[in-house]
Amino acid sequence: MNASPLLALAGLLGAAGVGLGAFGAHGLKARLGADGLDTWQTAVTYHLVHALALLAVGVWSRAAALSGQPAPGSLDGAGWLFALGVLLFSGSLYALALGGPRWLGPVTPLGGVAFIAGWLLLAWTALRGGAA
Repeated sequence: MNASPLLALAGLLGAAGVGLGAFGAHGLKARLGADGLDTWQTAVTYHLVHALALLAVGVWSRAAALSGQPAPGSLDGAGWLFALGVLLFSGSLYALALGGPRWLGPVTPLGGVAFIAGWLLLAWTALRGGAA
């Protein structure tokens, strides 16, 4: 896969994470109690960490392409798992902090599983001697 979609998604997720972090710190401070702000901050932290992880995956994929090697599909898979994790984990926490329906609570761990799977797939790709 061309690394550009992963790099573009990393940029968009990074920008959204910064914006949501600022919104939580400034726009929601009076609306959310301490627990709500803690939940929001957890969502932002995982959001931004995994935007950076997605950026690293995109750079790794781009380096493979520049060296004439195809990037392994497992590398792309790790990137998409990170993006899915942001959607499910951070997305559900953002919604819960804002008073979203309680049924979103069980969605959060699914995002955590996506994060873990992405990291394990990344490690597996490296151990297999993945591109670059």
